[in-house]
Amino acid sequence: MKVTIKKEDYEKILGHARKERPDEACGLIGGIDRDDGVREIKKVYLLTNMDHTSEHFSLDPAEQLKAVKDMRSEGLKPLGNWHSHPESPSRSSKEDIRLAFDSRASYLILSLMDDDNPVLNSFHVENGISSKEELEIV
Repeated sequence: MKVTIKKEDYEKILGHARKERPDEACGLIGGIDRDDGVREIKKVYLLTNMDHTSEHFSLDPAEQLKAVKDMRSEGLKPLGNWHSHPESPSRSSKEDIRLAFDSRASYLILSLMDDDNPVLNSFHVENGISSKEELEIV
């Protein structure tokens, strides 16, 4: 699947992830699945990592509910989530795969390992297998 994200939304995620270091930053993505097969991220949500650790994240349930209500009010659907890896590559960790319960979701991971060259990738996780999705910043 191809996923698109607006440059300003990518910058919003990047800024939040840098601000939250050394903890992982996290949030949700809302948008649409277009008829041409492209998943278009229309809005990103910056949520609190309740775990406050560099190796794991848990979304704040109240913020999560508020974000999903906002998506619905704007005619968007929840497409998945995003989180940062402050010190490791942009790939699904064993923990990320274990906690990927929704096979319809896209999981975006932003690596800040090389601060001058942050890397954002999108993954599809199904049956314990993580595969990279095509991601375009538009």
